[in-house]
Amino acid sequence: MTILVTGATGRVGRQVVDQLIARDANVRVLTRDPTKTTFPAGVEVAQGDLLDIDAMRAAFAGVRTLFLLNAVTGDEFTQALITLNLAREAGVDRIVYLSVFDADGAVNVPHFAVKSGAERMLAAMDFGATILRPTYFIDNEAMVKDVILQHGVYPMPIGSKGVTMVDTRDIAEVAALELLRRDRAPEKLPIETINLVGPETLTGESVAAIWSDVLGRPVVYGGDDPNGFEQNMATFLPRWTAYEMRLMAERYVSDGMIPDDGDRERLTAMLGRPLHGYRETAATLAGA
Repeated sequence: MTILVTGATGRVGRQVVDQLIARDANVRVLTRDPTKTTFPAGVEVAQGDLLDIDAMRAAFAGVRTLFLLNAVTGDEFTQALITLNLAREAGVDRIVYLSVFDADGAVNVPHFAVKSGAERMLAAMDFGATILRPTYFIDNEAMVKDVILQHGVYPMPIGSKGVTMVDTRDIAEVAALELLRRDRAPEKLPIETINLVGPETLTGESVAAIWSDVLGRPVVYGGDDPNGFEQNMATFLPRWTAYEMRLMAERYVSDGMIPDDGDRERLTAMLGRPLHGYRETAATLAGA
């Protein structure tokens, strides 16, 4: 049967498509503008978005399994619930949903809280689902690399409690494995939650030390105060998004983002290889 991938042109979704195609899956992608990207041969392309009801109904035709990734937008919650309702209407009850680590804990951070709501719907309406809860994306460090490289300051206020960061390559591969496991199962499988984490738990000081080593010159941690970070994010992100990033950072400082016992071992067993670490991305960003 066909697997429908939403968010297929983004950092995670595109890699999910590639992972599925490499494993001989039947894949359909949803995209607003098919002319803006190309997909591997054999990938079906459905034009539309998550709030286009007619387009979504057409996209679900012949689909058994859904990868639901919807971007952090002002209407993210509506997108998720509409899509799940339409999936249920179409008889699609095998879902892999990209949520976020500690979705039900960080209740004041909008994109955490809305993902918690979508998780509740998956459980309450008896979907068969894998809920993927990734920590902070290592790849997001591209947003702050200029500050690091030009000013020798690591500006992300992540504090000293510890934050594990995950590589999108690991997210995508686990997502593909779970999509195939559910799609190829003889019947719907029960709900399962997987924390997606990296190989190390980092602090502001330890991240600055990695950058110092990679660059061969001092990089200092900018501290826990989120004001400067929010102002910097607002120079290239919508103002509300920058504020939401601030709220997320405040959670990192107050609570950290620390894996549960066994999270890393579970992922390395699934992937059959080590997890990608922070230093690898720092070296790539420095070289670029």
